[in-house]
Amino acid sequence: MKKMQIYSSSVIRKRLFAFLILFAFLFILIFVRFFYLQIIDRKKLLQLATEQWTREVPVVASRGNIVDRNGKIFANNQTAYSVFVRPNAVEDKEKTAESLATLFGLDAAKLLEKMTGKKVSEITAVRHISKAQVVKLEGQKLSGVYYAKDNIRVYPFNNTLSQVLGFTSVDNVGLTGLEKYYDKFLRGINGEIGYETDLIGVEIDGDFYYKPAVNGLNLQLTIDYDIQVLAESALQKVYQEYHPKSAQAIILDPNTFDVLAMANYPTYNLNDIPRDDAELLNQLARNKLVSDIYEPGSTFKVLTSAANIEEYIRGNPNAFAPEHIFSDARTRTVLGSTIKCWNEHKDGKHSHQTLADAIENSCNPIFTDIALALGKDKFYEYLQLFNYGAVTNIDFAGEAQGMILQKNMATLADLARIAFGQTVAVTALQLACATAAAINGGYYYQPRLVQNIIDNTGNIHQKFTPILKNRTISEEASKMLRGYLEAVVESGSGNKAFIEGYEVAGKTGTAQKFENGALAQGKYVSSFVGFFPARQPKYLALVIVDEPQGAYYGSVVATPVVGEIFKGIIDLKNIKPLK
Repeated sequence: MKKMQIYSSSVIRKRLFAFLILFAFLFILIFVRFFYLQIIDRKKLLQLATEQWTREVPVVASRGNIVDRNGKIFANNQTAYSVFVRPNAVEDKEKTAESLATLFGLDAAKLLEKMTGKKVSEITAVRHISKAQVVKLEGQKLSGVYYAKDNIRVYPFNNTLSQVLGFTSVDNVGLTGLEKYYDKFLRGINGEIGYETDLIGVEIDGDFYYKPAVNGLNLQLTIDYDIQVLAESALQKVYQEYHPKSAQAIILDPNTFDVLAMANYPTYNLNDIPRDDAELLNQLARNKLVSDIYEPGSTFKVLTSAANIEEYIRGNPNAFAPEHIFSDARTRTVLGSTIKCWNEHKDGKHSHQTLADAIENSCNPIFTDIALALGKDKFYEYLQLFNYGAVTNIDFAGEAQGMILQKNMATLADLARIAFGQTVAVTALQLACATAAAINGGYYYQPRLVQNIIDNTGNIHQKFTPILKNRTISEEASKMLRGYLEAVVESGSGNKAFIEGYEVAGKTGTAQKFENGALAQGKYVSSFVGFFPARQPKYLALVIVDEPQGAYYGSVVATPVVGEIFKGIIDLKNIKPLK
């Protein structure tokens, strides 16, 4: 007979205590899990449950409009509809696929394949259909098929300002240009309508909820539509006459650096985007004024002139006085590199010239003299003041910063050529801003394309005011420089921009292109930067023509384009001649 084991009271107490500890641990574990599910994870679980028992119909937000400085609409929306299918709620998938294919020109087999796929709760059948098509869909009374209001992005002026505006995806997400840069303001927030459904997604009678969409905000640009059209028309004419690779124009208010026009030619239709040709689209959509760099040639001499005048006023003994007569030799040799004046003379000389004469005649050797006299350190100070080699921080994606040799790597021969716009690469925007900062009294502002972000009630959500970055030169130096540049148009190489009674000033540029480290024969960039009125500038324009055929001097090709744009502005704004 087995003997019964007897436990002492202490052992029993220990075992009872251990059991209580285990029970308490399990209770705490269950409580913690309960707390986590009911409190911590409540929102997530509630959302999952809601998703399982509801069907959401999207309420698409309207993308914000883009308007010019006067309210003219560059981009808005057209109402459309999108059709969705919830396969679990479809009674006859084959019939539904055939019906949708017939209505919207779809592939029935592919649509049926999507509808019968595993783990597919909802598919998008078609986007951007018309109201008339929706009416036909309703007449089919297809179970599990529903539609929602959508928007199509529309650009009323087709090709106008296309590289600046950019475009959106089919889902109305900004992909390029201002559409991309300001997408977070423009796109808005979608809403939804939720209906109760059964386990497989079939709608049942019951409550529904409505979450309204928040429409996007509107952009008011600094661009003036009328001036933009003027610029694009002028570029189209020069393109047809000289058959260049491309032509660009930028027009600024030199007192604020507001961009009044920014035109590229060739252009493209924003309502007919070649999305199936990525290479062509990238080429057409590129805003070369901001994203591409080029060797500016003589338009860069504005900086060299400004630096010399300012240093002369400050009393720098290395700067040349206005009355100084430069050497009449037509060449300079620096470290074995010979720099010539374009004005050929058999005896190797040309007329004696002052700084004013050199600017008017665009004599390269004299600008070499100026840079070498000021010295590398001082000249590079002005490069920095005029923001060369750095982005302007315009409100546009993809801005290039240009190319300036590092000071410690630049030789005197390099400095000699930078002085007249060689061995340096800039963006058109950089050059336009630098010139504006030289002729507006010496104020460098941050350029901008957008002046206000406005809500749908007309209230200003965000206002962008001009931002002064730095001073470049003094008012006195700027005034003197304006006088020299006015002479370029009155009697020098810029005479094709002359307009009687309006004090137009400017500087021509003709730069031979480099390819693979060598000069490319017969390939030039022609340009002209001008402004008016000279005494109190209100408009500044830069025109660049890349590889014109038949003629290539900036004075012949680009200068008349600026003159045409200025004449158009005078007519548009009814600007009276100066007395």
